[in-house]
Amino acid sequence: MAYVIALPCVDVKDRSCVDECPVDCIYEGSRALYIHPDECVDCGACEPVCPVEAIYYQDDVPAEWGDHAGSNAEFFAGLGSPGGAGALGALDHDSPLVRELPGAVARA
Repeated sequence: MAYVIALPCVDVKDRSCVDECPVDCIYEGSRALYIHPDECVDCGACEPVCPVEAIYYQDDVPAEWGDHAGSNAEFFAGLGSPGGAGALGALDHDSPLVRELPGAVARA
């Protein structure tokens, strides 16, 4: 099981989690950050530093936010497993779920 970045990250991309991740598995898309499900080692270092509480175990993402576990996996469909986000920098795409969200997602 991997961690997942969910709806509260869309259009925020704080990157505190990126700085904390010991295996460089958090990638940056156009509107959100994504945890690579095959590269994540489930250490949990990213979860407590997220200022918008967007990081969950994939089975614990609130249902009202949609399938962000699937969304994270879809983000990497054409990318594969590059073995670390740092060398790639920000990517100019998002998963279909994030891409279809209206701009400036409302925060609870």
